Amino acid sequence: MSEDVITLKNVWKIFGDRAEEAMRAVESRGLTKPEVLKEFACVVGIADCSFSVRRGEIFCVMGLSGSGKSTMVRHLNRLIEPTSGEISVLGKDVLALNNQQLREMRANHLGMVFQHMALLPHRTVRDNVGFPLQVRGEPKSVRWEVSQRCLNMVNLDGYEDRFPRELSGGMQQRVGLARALASDPEVLLMDEPFSALDPLIRRQLQDQFMALSAELNKTTVFITHDLDEAIRIGNRIAIMKDGRIVQIGTPEQIVTEPADDYVRDFVEGISKLKLVFAHSIMEPIDSYQLEAGDDLAQSPRASHGTDLDQLIDIATTTSHPIIIQDDDGQDVGVISKSRLLKGIQGGKA
Repeated sequence: MSEDVITLKNVWKIFGDRAEEAMRAVESRGLTKPEVLKEFACVVGIADCSFSVRRGEIFCVMGLSGSGKSTMVRHLNRLIEPTSGEISVLGKDVLALNNQQLREMRANHLGMVFQHMALLPHRTVRDNVGFPLQVRGEPKSVRWEVSQRCLNMVNLDGYEDRFPRELSGGMQQRVGLARALASDPEVLLMDEPFSALDPLIRRQLQDQFMALSAELNKTTVFITHDLDEAIRIGNRIAIMKDGRIVQIGTPEQIVTEPADDYVRDFVEGISKLKLVFAHSIMEPIDSYQLEAGDDLAQSPRASHGTDLDQLIDIATTTSHPIIIQDDDGQDVGVISKSRLLKGIQGGKA
């Protein structure tokens, strides 16, 4: 996953009649969001945001209501025009596209799933899924074939002739996901797609989405206000506050190395057992000091990618430290009982 599919550089969005003037004042005088509102009656939606998303990655953007996360994702397909900055998607300068080129990109390369799916109530499930292909001008036979395949992907075969009103909320979300997949986009933009669902249904759809994303190798920007959801599905997470990105990192980095008190408050109640791994808490084997009773010759071994939960299971079977190995099977680290307990307590020893 080394190729960057999406890149944002120093993107700003200021809402209001004096947005351009406010932008110049921000650049020259460094005004804060409250100062921009007071002086220009303008609202800073996103402020100097930069990130990149690699091919096949699920990149989660999370924050509280008003943090700018939904404004952010709508810049990627230019539903919102930025006040300043650069945006590249699939190697193309999105801001340089004319209307026809932008429509082509949206129709063929970008799929978007919203919290409220806005399914067409007078169309069947099959016709809703095939609607992007109809807009593209595909014949009915192709639309129906693709619709059927996508409905099978989301376990809705048998519901092709139903109408949206006949489906549960979770099933409607699956129709929306199938519709987004119908045009076979390289990039999925998902704006809180599961947030209105019951916890059990939400978890089932998360599982299904992660499986589909891995199978189809889709690059996804996933917006959520739920850190548990972001940690569960995201390869990396960007946390936003007041329009700014305050930290980007893997779930493990976010939990064990919060950038500030804002992030620290977010992660305080998050269980670290599935998020922190042996490589983060081990002591290098070359510098390990044997404790009384230690016998590394009898120590069990575990991979550097073993999580805390699994390490606890291993530790209960032995009185000796755990030796950690790299991908080549070489011994590289040691985790003692005391180091494991500190890792459980604080995420990193």
